[in-house]
Amino acid sequence: MQAPFASDPARSRGRLFPEDESAFRSCFQRDRDRIIHASAFRRLKHKTQVFIEHEGDYFRTRLTHSIEVAQVARTIAGTLGLNPELTEAVALAHDLGHTPFGHTGEDALAELMAPFGGFDHNAQAIRIVTNLERHYAEWDGLNLTWETLEGIAKHNGPVTGDIPWALAEYNARHDLELHTHASAEAQVAALSDDIAYNNHDLHDGLRAELFSTDELAEMPILDGCFAEVDHKYPGLNYYRRRHEALRRFFGVLVEDVIAVTQANLRAADPRSVEEVRGAGRMMVQFSKPLWEDLKVIREFLFHRMYRAPEVVEVRSYVTDVVRVLFGIYMDKPDLLPRQWRKDVDEAQTDTALARIVSDYIAGMTDRFALQEHERLTGRAAIPAGRRATPIQRGG
Repeated sequence: MQAPFASDPARSRGRLFPEDESAFRSCFQRDRDRIIHASAFRRLKHKTQVFIEHEGDYFRTRLTHSIEVAQVARTIAGTLGLNPELTEAVALAHDLGHTPFGHTGEDALAELMAPFGGFDHNAQAIRIVTNLERHYAEWDGLNLTWETLEGIAKHNGPVTGDIPWALAEYNARHDLELHTHASAEAQVAALSDDIAYNNHDLHDGLRAELFSTDELAEMPILDGCFAEVDHKYPGLNYYRRRHEALRRFFGVLVEDVIAVTQANLRAADPRSVEEVRGAGRMMVQFSKPLWEDLKVIREFLFHRMYRAPEVVEVRSYVTDVVRVLFGIYMDKPDLLPRQWRKDVDEAQTDTALARIVSDYIAGMTDRFALQEHERLTGRAAIPAGRRATPIQRGG
């Protein structure tokens, strides 16, 4: 049963460009489907989550991560009486704006774009779905509903202060009320992102042999998960043991979010989605004790995985890839593909050109960025001997 504070597709604020409604799909279902069919969504298959895309077939990419986030989000939304299709649409779109090479690529592009207004992956996701996906006859972008755009823009909370230029530019045309919180559906998508990556980064780090199962068994939350598995399945195979423990860890996070959110909603008693937006705080949260435990796990992952020597070494290579490509395209924009030439011809300033170059590089997959670097420079970005990593041994 849908809760009174859920987003109702029949009461959607609509699309920037009015359309006839579908006879058999709600507006939020159409949004979800348009996102799935978007070129940017398909490219997530070859974009990094943590490891470089070529380093092993078993590791998460942005696409598999987004699917896992959507699965978690839909489960939580259903339990809370929220709209599952809007929740799923925001979850599937939340990483569309990521560059190749994960946060390393984003850091490099943000530094290069600092003189031209900066770069922000959440704002870039808005730019993709409102401008850069150019398939329809009557508009640029996907023409998503206000609710889905709002969720993409502010699923992590209100956007205040210095608003990224790409988001500000669209918001001037179509007010997303950036000063308020998003719907409960979007908030669920945000927490589902946290749940998914905390869980699967532990999986991937183990497969990459960056840390051991024994180390995880001593971590907060995980210690209880391993103890429960050992009690129920004494002598269980090494791989099955850690899988069973991480399954339980995943469940602990989901159950905690559901319980805390239900308590928050009971206390606030919102009678509409507008009251959720105006509540002044996030309704969808982890409990404080679990959040403190997650900080310990995230600190561990930061030092042992995100800044592991093997990962840091590759970070330096791919940072150079982004810098080199940016410089080449700024100097010779005629090297951009034909479909970008009209935008280049209309660019009257260095800032306008830089934003076109940034859009192009941000849309690249890891694989294509490496190939373009080699094609344009005549040298491989990552030394051949460096490609045989511990990550491949795990695969």
